[in-house]
Amino acid sequence: MSPQKSSSLLAATLASGSSLVLLQLFSRVVTFILNQALVRLVSPQVFGTTSIQFELLLSSILFLSREGVRNALLRAPSHTQLSMDQDSAKRLVTNVSLLPVLLGIPTAAISAFIYLGTSHSTTSSQPHFRTSVALYVLAAFFELLSEPMYIRTQNELRFQVRVRAEGTAVMLKTLVTFLVLVAASEDWALVAFALGQMAYGLTMLVSFLVDCRDNLDFLPKRASINKGNKIESLLFEPALLNLSIAMTGQSLIKHFLTEGDKFLVSRLSPLADQGGYAVAANYGSLVARIVFQPIEETTRVFFSKTLSSSAPDTPSKAATKSKEALQTAASVLLTLLLAFTHLLLLAITFGPPYLSLATSLILPRKYLATSAPSILHVYVYYIPMMAFNGVLEAFFASAASPADLRTQSRWMLVFSGAFVAAAVGLARGLNMGDAGLVWANVANLALRAGYAWVFIRRFFREQGAGDFVYWRRALPPLPVLAVFGAAAAAVRGSAAANRDVPLNLVAQRGHLVVGIICLLGCLVTCLALERKTVTQLISPLRKAR
Repeated sequence: MSPQKSSSLLAATLASGSSLVLLQLFSRVVTFILNQALVRLVSPQVFGTTSIQFELLLSSILFLSREGVRNALLRAPSHTQLSMDQDSAKRLVTNVSLLPVLLGIPTAAISAFIYLGTSHSTTSSQPHFRTSVALYVLAAFFELLSEPMYIRTQNELRFQVRVRAEGTAVMLKTLVTFLVLVAASEDWALVAFALGQMAYGLTMLVSFLVDCRDNLDFLPKRASINKGNKIESLLFEPALLNLSIAMTGQSLIKHFLTEGDKFLVSRLSPLADQGGYAVAANYGSLVARIVFQPIEETTRVFFSKTLSSSAPDTPSKAATKSKEALQTAASVLLTLLLAFTHLLLLAITFGPPYLSLATSLILPRKYLATSAPSILHVYVYYIPMMAFNGVLEAFFASAASPADLRTQSRWMLVFSGAFVAAAVGLARGLNMGDAGLVWANVANLALRAGYAWVFIRRFFREQGAGDFVYWRRALPPLPVLAVFGAAAAAVRGSAAANRDVPLNLVAQRGHLVVGIICLLGCLVTCLALERKTVTQLISPLRKAR
């Protein structure tokens, strides 16, 4: 990849990332306000059913049907090993992009059958339960119908299509749910959430249909390719298909590790605590959904295109990736890891001393008696770990070969066993309840991130660029660490002094002033001692405009 092309791709990716962050910020602020009303309109039992169990059913259908194919097709250029023209290559990619729709039918049927057959009687006895499940399954299928168009627009770097579609869909989902809850009786609460999800799925489908209306030729067709001295007709490009199958198989294990806490909460906790867990997860992961999810998705596109486009065009060329592409990928990766390290420092410094005040202000009163407050205390550590794991696994998914994926799958089986053992041991053995499940998830993410980091180090060494990635480059200088340590001691001393003070803004104003002063001190220190890093973070965004 030429430096100019690499710079153009980075600019497009950063523009996508900033657009997605703005989209998430706008949509989440609006939905946060509406969700504040939703959690007050429904019981913890209803909120637990919809936000834990129904969302788990939905994510299982979508993730298992599309994730493997989606990640494989981002790397299409590096896995097209046959001689063909551009139209034939696009046709083979389009054919593979139809697989999520075909996989979605049996996946949805099997997932719904298992869920309905294993649901506890306290869950299934709720009004309109089966109707709501059917609507969620239908909503998932509508969303899968848009997947071929999603893949096409992503590969064409038309990120604005996805931004518009998701922004509109999220807004309509929350609005429809809210209006049905207000208009109908409490017996229709589950259906209200299901109709909101239906609105989301249909909006995604219609939005992509409108943006791709000039070329809606998605019927599978054979493509002619040159193979040796003869021309063959293929429906799927073999390397892409094999990579899609490998990634789809791995997605089963990865899905359990990603959603394992919800699996266990839905089985181990009563419905009321599931509602508390859902509320805590919605509040706790707000930053993750606004910032980290867009970063993970856009870096996956960037790493996939950067590393695949630098592959050799002919056998006579060197087999190693171009130094420019590897340097760009390493720079983006380490810059993000350094930013996330600062986030971790901010979280552990200021989170614990001020979280009790925050939960008393934002949580509805009926959720204060659930597991929500204790879960939010663990999210102080969980959110930064999500950030680290997200970007590291994005690189792994972009660079791993099918053999690497099979090796990772075996390790993920080990991580799965460790996660279940830790979750049950912490939740039941040590009586930590649902907070124990989140701690087990923190450990799970740490193991996965560590595995991805070991792979990244090996990947760069094999490409003759081992010095491009080094963990010390993801750490702030010692004076910054010292200032954060002093701030942590100061705010914890203030918290101890105000332990018996009522949890409201007026009574806790002295404690808040101490926190603001310490926060400003930390930020000023970072800007003064890490100006070069801050410039590195901001300048690409300015160029991408």
